[in-house]
This record gives sequence, structure tokens and C-alpha cells, in this order.
Amino acid sequence: MINDVRPELWDSYSNQQIFLTGFDAHSPTSGPAISFTDLIPDLHHYKGSFGGRVMPLWRDAAASQSNIRPDILAFLADAYGQEVTPADVMAYLAAVMAHPAFTARFRDDLVQPGLRVPLTADAGLFFEAVALGREVIWLHCYGERFVDAASGRPKGPPRLPPTDAPRIPADGAIPGAPEPLPDVIDYQPGNRRLIVGQGFIDNVAPEVWAYEVSGKQVLKQWFSYRKLDRSRPIIGDRRPPSPLDKIQPDHWLAEYTSDLMNLLHVLGCLVRLEPAQADLLQRILDKPMLGLDADTATADNGAESSDDTI
Repeated sequence: MINDVRPELWDSYSNQQIFLTGFDAHSPTSGPAISFTDLIPDLHHYKGSFGGRVMPLWRDAAASQSNIRPDILAFLADAYGQEVTPADVMAYLAAVMAHPAFTARFRDDLVQPGLRVPLTADAGLFFEAVALGREVIWLHCYGERFVDAASGRPKGPPRLPPTDAPRIPADGAIPGAPEPLPDVIDYQPGNRRLIVGQGFIDNVAPEVWAYEVSGKQVLKQWFSYRKLDRSRPIIGDRRPPSPLDKIQPDHWLAEYTSDLMNLLHVLGCLVRLEPAQADLLQRILDKPMLGLDADTATADNGAESSDDTI
């Protein structure tokens, strides 16, 4: 049920729109500091609770009015000696901030709510980050944005290489009707097996099982909306759950398995990118930064300073 329609978000939606989501009044604690989606997100998209902000790339459905300030785009174009598009800025943010190394590196700074990004003065590093960030966003959006088959980003759900891909053995299928919905999801690290009720999926990396966004384990969160008992404890003065919560399938659906496999592939691909993102972040921090203030924009070094950010 929609209780706050947000017409601006719906009016600006198109097949070119990308939404960045992250905390505003709170601070990320682990995992990526921001996330992305091609779908209309709600306030809790970033981690499923505590609220946050939704920042669209475009202000209109025609993708002609950028949500990135024109003076920032002009400043970056001047600094790098070539055009910088709104999508480039969004991709740069994804490469630099959407991975655990960023959150770990700036843990002390992130205690103060409000996200800031180190902005490299090196044009080569900037556009290297843009290329990497396009892949990150492609993954977050399940292959619906930044599609480029020549760059290995075909349209549709991303896939791990066969050797790293999750697989369901013949005896591991998650049973549907007449069996009830499962109530348990677990992991066996010894044989890299994800347990879902009476079924299981093999070749799931430990890092995929443990993948979290600011303390919220993604696979457990995903399963919590598809298991038999979806009740949650009422904490404090929180209102009781709606009777609508009781309207749900009485058995595991085939589409749940498809969705789960897609999620495992995406998480696996994101884990594979994390070392490259961490290395890029370090190289950015080792070189001079661009600083922005209300009146001037100047090159600066002091890579450790949280002031050299926009």
C-alpha cells in the first residue's frame, strides 16, 4: 500500500533512470556505503530499515535534466580536459563508494551522518573509476542499466563464470506444493552449500553468504520476505502488523528460485569486483584531490583529509 506517493520519482522514471540510495540521518557501518536500482525505490531501499535518501540521476523522464549540478559538471570537465556526463559522475560514485573498503577506510569520518566522496584530480583515475562504476551499477540493476555487450555487460540478469556459478543439484531442488513454505535458510561453509528448507544450492562462496549492507545480511533479508513465518517482533510503540501480511503463497514458487539464483549471481559478481574497487580507492587517495567550496575549486593534496571531497 502506498502511503506517500512521491510523484516526482514516478514522473522522472524512464528506462534511463538510475536511483542512488543511501543513508542521510544515519551512518553506514559495513558493506557498500551506497546502492543503486533501476526500479522505483522506497525510503528503506538501502538496507531495508532506518530510512535514507533516494537520489535520481535524472529529474525528468526524458533524461534531459540532470540531477547533478551543472557547475560541478563544468568544473570537472575543465579539470579533466574533456566532457563529464551526469552518468559519469554516478558511475564514479559507484566505483569509489559502493564497496566495503570505502566504509571501512572512512569508518571514523562516517560517524557523522552525510556521505562525502574523495574526488581525484587525476583524469585517468577518474575515467578508470567511471568504467568500473558502470559495471557496479549494471550489477546492482540486474543488467537493466549501462548495458554494453562489447564491455561484457549484456542486457539481463548478470552471470558468474561457470566455474564460480551457483548450481542446484538434482536432489537439491527447493520443493514447491504440496510442501509448505520453508522457514530456514542456512549455510554450510565446508561444502559451500546454501540450505533453503529441504532444498540446497551448491558452489555458493562464503563471501556471498556473508554479504551485508550496513549490518543487514542480504540473503537472510531476501528470505525473510519469502519464508513461512514472516512475523517480526513488535519493538517499542511500533504499530502491529497489517492483516495484509497474512496474504502470501502457501508454497515455494518457481519464481522464488529464479530470483534467488539471480541474486546469488549478482552478489558473487560484486564480491569479485571488490578487490579492484579497493585498489582503485587506494590509488585515488594516494594522489592529489580536487576540492570544492562555494566560490572556488582548486586541486589539493592531503589524500587523508575528509575536507577534500564533494
